[in-house]
Amino acid sequence: MSKIVVVHGIGQQNEGAHTLHSRLFPFLKQGLAYGGSDISPEDAAFPCYGHLFRPEAEVLSPAPPRYGAADVTEGFEADLLYALWERAAESDRRVLPPSEESLLRTPVWAKRALAAMSRSAFLSGIAERAFIADLKQVSAYFSDPGVRQGAVAEARAAITPRTRVLVGHSLGSVVAYELLCTASPGEIPPVALVTLGSPLGLRRLVHDRLPRPGAWPDGAASWTNIADAADVVAVVEDLRPLYGGRITQIRVHNGAHAHDMAPYLTDAATGRAIAEGLV
Repeated sequence: MSKIVVVHGIGQQNEGAHTLHSRLFPFLKQGLAYGGSDISPEDAAFPCYGHLFRPEAEVLSPAPPRYGAADVTEGFEADLLYALWERAAESDRRVLPPSEESLLRTPVWAKRALAAMSRSAFLSGIAERAFIADLKQVSAYFSDPGVRQGAVAEARAAITPRTRVLVGHSLGSVVAYELLCTASPGEIPPVALVTLGSPLGLRRLVHDRLPRPGAWPDGAASWTNIADAADVVAVVEDLRPLYGGRITQIRVHNGAHAHDMAPYLTDAATGRAIAEGLV
């Protein structure tokens, strides 16, 4: 009967609710301690939808695909990569920005984009093939109704009558938002929504694909959006112009790994936002 439900972002296809709890609960507890509060392990749930992106096991299955620039498809994946490249160049002076000369056929400019972004703190320690796999997860979420509905269902199943706070990181913030916007009246209790490193401000690729673009989620008693200015995924840092001035907008400083969930959870600002929702 969890008071806090934390919805993960991309790249968790090898995790589950138990492993996420084991790995991430200490960061959540630390952030709450910095925020002047405390919780027990049973007070938090970490629903997992990562398995929806994991291929079914098969006898003598081939090795996982080793993606390269040529595997970035036209349309959503290419558009998302370009938006992230622009954001990376804006937030990190080491990244060369896209230019007119870059806009050639997709494999060519995608290769240039990946090379430019490899100089950023955002891609520090992330293999190119893993980053492209993450792009494909976001694409699958918006193009495959089974994945999208399954992800929201996993989050919904973790909500209990005692739940007071819903936290969403990265793509998980989209899942959390959609859950609150699509829940039937009375289906879930009013919660404090806390979004971390959220792409909800990305107009054409995310915002415009939501069930109620720009709407305040009915199930949210409050909404705190927390972003690092260097977080490439939080393409639009301040969500208030799109979703309304009721949002509490907070900037944090996560260091070299601006988008990682752990530093977001351990920040005192996150801890305070969650603690306030528990009251």
